[in-house]
Amino acid sequence: MSTDAGSTTAGPADTKPADASTWSISRALRSFFKRTPRRSGAGPEAPAYHRLSENALRQCLRVAGGGTLGFIISQLMGWNYGVFFTVFPMFLLGMVPILNISIIRQFLGNVSVNALEVSLVVGLLKHMPVMMTLVVLGMFLFRFSLMAKGPLFLFGANGVLTLSILLHFASYPSVDLADLLASNFVASVLAVFIAMLMYTLFPDVEPRQPPPKSTKTKAQMRHETLMGGITATLSFVVFQVFDLQGSLSAQMATILVLFAMGYAGARVSARKRAIGTLLGCNLALIMQLLLYTQSNHFLLAIVLYWLGLLLFGREHILEGGGSGIGFGGMTTLGILFGQSLGPSQDLVYSALYRFSSMSVALVVTLLVMACLHYLLNLWEPTRLPES
Repeated sequence: MSTDAGSTTAGPADTKPADASTWSISRALRSFFKRTPRRSGAGPEAPAYHRLSENALRQCLRVAGGGTLGFIISQLMGWNYGVFFTVFPMFLLGMVPILNISIIRQFLGNVSVNALEVSLVVGLLKHMPVMMTLVVLGMFLFRFSLMAKGPLFLFGANGVLTLSILLHFASYPSVDLADLLASNFVASVLAVFIAMLMYTLFPDVEPRQPPPKSTKTKAQMRHETLMGGITATLSFVVFQVFDLQGSLSAQMATILVLFAMGYAGARVSARKRAIGTLLGCNLALIMQLLLYTQSNHFLLAIVLYWLGLLLFGREHILEGGGSGIGFGGMTTLGILFGQSLGPSQDLVYSALYRFSSMSVALVVTLLVMACLHYLLNLWEPTRLPES
């Protein structure tokens, strides 16, 4: 499956036939998970890293505008699970630099599949934790298999992230399952419309060049599938056993680092995620101090929130995309504002708790991945190539 990026100004749902300049979703996402190297020295080319190209500037504005618009709509409508409405536009606009019908199909198709899976698993297996864990393992392995193969990377990645959150919250008796699934569905559809609007307001000014092709061996794909599926399942089990209902940021962190598709990439991603979360929490605290007693003035909160997303969006683009410092800061702001902003709520405790829980979760996740990496390399069918 491929997606066209030959003419990025033709609108968000342009679906021209594929040709030599066609983007494949897997190549686009893989390129965005690679770090853009920083230039060193004081030569004339050094400042080039700090300048955004026209396309990069447009994408930065799309990410900041989309995240802010999702936040505004969810707050004005008073919808539950505001984090869905703040994070989904960032995910759709930040992880893939293009938008067309194939990407939209994968994004919305995941919503329907997730709703069916969560309803069946929670409804039929909630009273059988061992069986439920095995089924969850199978669902995660299936999605990481799609991610390892490539063409349906977006479907798998979005599925892993939302499925882990939905399954965790749906297991609590106090949570209204229908409200949870409806919020996820509305937020996903709204994210698509927001993305289409952002691409209309801030279209790319020149065609994007497709990233270089990459090939994987069967053993590498098995390694990545088992690594991601087992780690995601263990994360689900831990958050269930220890009843960590309020640690959404930590749970998301344990899933997002898996998108690097390997232990080596996860180490880099975890470090960046920790830095981004720390910066996001600190920025949220600064915003709280600036607002002080004016936190009920919605317009002031919107302006500060948009500026914060713009700042982290710029870093996200300069990094080359992926779950790095910029994306970690953006999602942290989205979670804090989506869940903890209100006249009677305080961002200070939420920010401090979020960073501490996320740090512990990342350390434990990396330890688990290190053990799995070692064990999988002992078996020939899952051994990574020497290079």
